[in-house]
Amino acid sequence: MPISPFIAAINQICDEKGLQKKEVVSAIEQAIAAAYRKDYGNPREMIRTELEENNGKFKVFQEFEVVNKKEYISKEEAKALKGKQASEKSDNQENTKIIEPEKTASENKTENIEEQEPEIKIFDPAVHIYLKEAKKLDSKAKVGDLVKINLPYKDNFGRIASQTAKQVIVQRLREAERNMLFAEYKQREGEIASGTVQQIEGRNIILNIGKTSALLPSQEQIAYEHYYIGQRLRIFIKEVAESHRGPRIIVSRSHPELLSGLFKLEVPEINSEQVKIKAIAREPGSRSKVAISTQDKQLDPIGTCVGQRGSRIAAVLAELGDEKIDIIVWDKNPKKFLQNALSPASIEKITLSKDKKTATVKVADDQLPLAIGKNGQNVRLASKITGIEIDIIKPRLDARKTINEKKTIPPSDENKKPAKIEKEIIKPQKSKH
Repeated sequence: MPISPFIAAINQICDEKGLQKKEVVSAIEQAIAAAYRKDYGNPREMIRTELEENNGKFKVFQEFEVVNKKEYISKEEAKALKGKQASEKSDNQENTKIIEPEKTASENKTENIEEQEPEIKIFDPAVHIYLKEAKKLDSKAKVGDLVKINLPYKDNFGRIASQTAKQVIVQRLREAERNMLFAEYKQREGEIASGTVQQIEGRNIILNIGKTSALLPSQEQIAYEHYYIGQRLRIFIKEVAESHRGPRIIVSRSHPELLSGLFKLEVPEINSEQVKIKAIAREPGSRSKVAISTQDKQLDPIGTCVGQRGSRIAAVLAELGDEKIDIIVWDKNPKKFLQNALSPASIEKITLSKDKKTATVKVADDQLPLAIGKNGQNVRLASKITGIEIDIIKPRLDARKTINEKKTIPPSDENKKPAKIEKEIIKPQKSKH
């Protein structure tokens, strides 16, 4: 069946903007109603329109609230009553409170709040209809209902009315587009996305991520990482919030979940949960430790993540620049887990406290630098990923070297979700984006 040019235009708008037809039609109906009310009606009138999709024409009607005649008086009667009350001098005279339609409900409510007066409301023919008259339009009408009267459709809207309709349509379409964008990216919160550096504003980076832009604030960037216009980056969608200008999207390069997402992309066994990421400790741009486990005894979890000739870990590292990744095996036994976490150092003995919150670790002299790491980084990451405060002791002379690393139990919110994987075994060349 052929459709009208107007309906065809609506369908085209929906296709081009990716909008729901129902939202577009609703926006146009409200626009036409606003324009009709502006040019031909009263600002207080409840004008509604409905689009007939079979012919592209509009039905215009006015809604009225059904009221009880005993509770309402005309404006003339209200004016006379006010004059009478003003002339009354007696303190004992009980005044009748008049509810004026021009005032808001809150204004009427606050007037004479301490006085309990009988209320008489003013009948407004622009919005009210008495029950008796309403019954003629709808035999089932009752007080409080809305009844409608069809109005003649004006084909030739005035210039102002047409502009009003256009403005409202554009506004509604923008709102619908913003709502759809927000819903789409809200669902992607916590996912990995690709973006292109679009603008650099001080220390903040604006990325084009497809249908909209995202903000990479300085605190979510990798330390010492440099950015340039047109650079392609993998980012973690950290937060999506509503704003009057559209969805406000915060992305991160330093979040631990960026690692998790990258490994899910590069390691099918992680994506299918044959291999699980149990925890991550990350110092973005420098080094990370990723704890993994598997229930499949035939599967080498570390080898699976590294890939043949380091291909899988290389793909992850290519997205992170100079950051190194240690992949370790998670173990439910805290001693074994701690021993794995302190790799590549060899551990002689681990003594756990009763509450398993602190541990004393003995290492050989030649293993002490490896256990501690550069600037204490290795033991710091081990403490963070295991949630155990660590004291490292040299056997010779039994001299203590305490690493005052505060335990993080439970791991921070960023580490609660399955985390990401990195290994130092393979150091690939930097890829050219």
